[in-house]
Amino acid sequence: MIEDRLVLIGLHQLEGIGSRTIQILHQNLQSFHELFTLDKVDLVAMGIPTERATYMKEHVTLERIEQAVERYNQSQIGIITILDPEYPELLRETPAPPWVLYTMGNQSLLKEPSIGMVGTRVPTAYGKKVADWLAVDLCEAGFTIVSGLARGIDSCCHRGALQAKGNTIAVLGTSIHTIYPPENRALHEEITANGLIVSEYPIGKKSHPGLFPLRNRIIAGLSIGTVVVEAGVKSGSLITADAALEASREVFAVPGPITSPKSQGTLNLLRQGAKLVVTANDIIEEFPLVQSNARSIEIFEPYSMPALTTEEETIYRLIEPEPIAFDTLLEKSESNFGHLHSVLLSLLIKKVISQLPGSVYIANS
Repeated sequence: MIEDRLVLIGLHQLEGIGSRTIQILHQNLQSFHELFTLDKVDLVAMGIPTERATYMKEHVTLERIEQAVERYNQSQIGIITILDPEYPELLRETPAPPWVLYTMGNQSLLKEPSIGMVGTRVPTAYGKKVADWLAVDLCEAGFTIVSGLARGIDSCCHRGALQAKGNTIAVLGTSIHTIYPPENRALHEEITANGLIVSEYPIGKKSHPGLFPLRNRIIAGLSIGTVVVEAGVKSGSLITADAALEASREVFAVPGPITSPKSQGTLNLLRQGAKLVVTANDIIEEFPLVQSNARSIEIFEPYSMPALTTEEETIYRLIEPEPIAFDTLLEKSESNFGHLHSVLLSLLIKKVISQLPGSVYIANS
């Protein structure tokens, strides 16, 4: 008799057979392998449309299932179904857990205590710095970082975890074999080698924008808590925060400048009761049971700015409120070209500012 999990995998490969159809079968059958004993009329009686029932009976065959499993084996892609003991318990407890997960990398990370970290795809220098800094500290405290491999904050969080030689899980909004965005190919490969890639979408699933919000529930579901680093009012990261709340998980938010559009989403979360994050300790202290099982926890200090000379302080204060062009800075500082260039170089070396294209400067914190 064919295993239930294999029938579920076979169903999951079919375009047009989604979670609701599988749920109907799950509710009406003693086991998925009963599907082979039913005809089209039986499926229609359950509430499955005739066309879909016909499609299922034609395509869910032992031969097709074996071919699919072999294809994943050859591609070194793991498959975990909700029927398997390896399925992560935290995710199983959520309102809409995926029926099947496809993985590349170290599956054992699904059992590790994890923190979700998300944010805007177009972060400020401040957001990038905080994402990297928190990811490093959380990894050093024994947590796995879960994010979405998107541009911006997600990528910073993954890179911070890898930099700390910690664990990270990337949850894709595309099929398991699709790399998006394309510029993250190297990061995707590094996570596959040193962490874990996860997707609920099988090989061949066509990508479309509607898939990306759905993966946010998996990020939140795999995590004991989710921190939003930087997000605008309509950021997709807030969907992840909502999913965390729906799953009764902790939500954290990093404060930002009240004048920054990129911080309005996180500031709203704080108004609504999310826990404010100033250092990694604000997250770590919420999970004492994890701390007792993790390696020795260091007390992480807030970011501190290097000491600045009086001239550096003056120029930095002109840059801090918002990005500023060199010519504007020259005029406001009433300095000369050579002297201003020298002070800016010193600030760049101390990593308190960054230079953007077009000789524009921005504060890092």
